[in-house]
Amino acid sequence: MNPPTSSDDNDQMRSFKDFLASYNKLSELCFTDCVWDFTSRNVKSTEEQCSLNCMEKYMKMNQRISQRFQEYQMIANESAIAAAQKVGSVSR
Repeated sequence: MNPPTSSDDNDQMRSFKDFLASYNKLSELCFTDCVWDFTSRNVKSTEEQCSLNCMEKYMKMNQRISQRFQEYQMIANESAIAAAQKVGSVSR
């Protein structure tokens, strides 16, 4: 097995930064939407349930966007391959 390269390290760092950005965005959105009572040190059950629902919805939305992006990429790749094959057969 080859030792990790600088490129691998950069890719891992970029992935980790992307994860942290997504996590921070999720935390900020759900906190802003769900936590409204600052008069007590305890988290109310309604706030906790709202946060859980918010997190679940955000994760499902993120997963769905990723799936649609992958589908789009596959279609774009297939179109590019078909166009390249068409150009290759025409130029002969």
